[in-house]
Amino acid sequence: MENTIELRKSERSRLPNSPIQILKRGFRWLMTAKLGLQPTKYRLLGVEINNVTMSQALQKIIECAQDNTKQSFAFVNADCLNRAKNNPAYSRVLSRQSMVFADGSGIRVAGLMRGINVAGNVNGTDIFPLICEAASEKGLSIYLLGSAQGVADTVAKNMVRQYPALKIAGTRDGYFGPAETDHVIAEINVSSADILLVALGAPSQEMWIETNRSNLSPSVAIGVGGLFDFYSGRISRAPLWMRETGFEWVWRFIQEPSRMWRRYFLGNPLFLYRCWREQTALNNQPKFRWSASSASFSARVLPLMWKMRQRLFANTKRLLDLLLAGVGILALTPFFILIAIAIKLESPGPVFFSQKRVGQGGDRFRMWKFRSMFIDAEARRAALLAQSDRNGSHFKMKLDPRVTRVGRVIRRASIDELPQLLNVLMGSMSIVGPRPNLENEVAKYKINEFGRLDTKPGITCIWQVSGRAEVPWEKQVEMDLDYVFSPSITSDINLILRTLPAILSGKGAY
Repeated sequence: MENTIELRKSERSRLPNSPIQILKRGFRWLMTAKLGLQPTKYRLLGVEINNVTMSQALQKIIECAQDNTKQSFAFVNADCLNRAKNNPAYSRVLSRQSMVFADGSGIRVAGLMRGINVAGNVNGTDIFPLICEAASEKGLSIYLLGSAQGVADTVAKNMVRQYPALKIAGTRDGYFGPAETDHVIAEINVSSADILLVALGAPSQEMWIETNRSNLSPSVAIGVGGLFDFYSGRISRAPLWMRETGFEWVWRFIQEPSRMWRRYFLGNPLFLYRCWREQTALNNQPKFRWSASSASFSARVLPLMWKMRQRLFANTKRLLDLLLAGVGILALTPFFILIAIAIKLESPGPVFFSQKRVGQGGDRFRMWKFRSMFIDAEARRAALLAQSDRNGSHFKMKLDPRVTRVGRVIRRASIDELPQLLNVLMGSMSIVGPRPNLENEVAKYKINEFGRLDTKPGITCIWQVSGRAEVPWEKQVEMDLDYVFSPSITSDINLILRTLPAILSGKGAY
């Protein structure tokens, strides 16, 4: 009987939702969410991904090249994981890589859904010059295999021009058949290359490396996709600000719409849907059944579960922000160009206007707008303070003489606020939240008004759909606090749907 009881206790400790396991998961959550520690690996759609930064990935690649141990590495983005989901052979190949790196904002969004802070966007295009620089310093040689005829040669010349000490062991285009594979492998081995970069496109490059890895002599083999096209000059890269905000895909789509539309407009939503289903399945696993005897245990764990629920809300809200801001900027880009032209024609000066605003927790950030005023507007503001329509801390004037004619039009339709979609992408703002104020306005806040800073500021909120500037400041604060203390994704969606009719009505806009 004693042995039976001990056996049952042992079995219960191994149950996935036993109290012990719940405590372990809670501890892991505390380590990641509260102490800033993140798992070194995570799994998405059956593929295990290493959670490393760009510098950590580079260090690992160079160490393996110096150690002369055969290692293979792969980069995966949303499209790759979609392919792996449909191709078990490709998924198995990825599982046998020494490391798999997260490439692109889609993986970051999926990580947020999983409650994981993805350490970095480790993509082949950005790491390639770093590999070249490190290889030139360490005396390592690189072989470039793939792309069209002459492209790899051009890349080699460009990189040697940038890093004179770089050793390019050899180059070869990717247009060869199975009958020529042995000859290509022989060329690579004779070159004595330390690092082999294969640009045959996913999943062909990973499958080719896996099939021939035992016969390839380079210490490191990496599938690098289409990066040779970028460094040969065949395809231009997106501006730095688009890359830093995770919006490079828009640039790629503009350049190759016929090839990329399916990947971005069908593949990316499919990827996020699959990740959502995967997360839902994890959430719907059988839960531990609480009883009266576990009251003290629940008293300790329930607050933790509430915090986890808050984290899930924040991640879902961020996902909604990224999707809406991304689609919005892509769809409105031609319209933005027309607005920019109109602003330039009426008034000299920059198209965009930015101000330092106060965000969540008092953090300062730069908020962007289309310029709707003359360029000396800030200098004239002090003289107009006495004519403000509000007595509170926020300045607002209905017939503001600093506003241009174009400015009056775009303000009435709230078009001047659209560049804040970039703030949403960068994470300093949300689609829904209290409007951010200037530093000198926040300095005049009353005690209750500081509650507006408990959440991320937004483009729209309750008072924006309830009369906008016609709502008195005190009432605005009250509405904002209602939103802050009752967060809900359903409420966010409802406010977003109500925003467009409010804009079209023009009520309270000036």
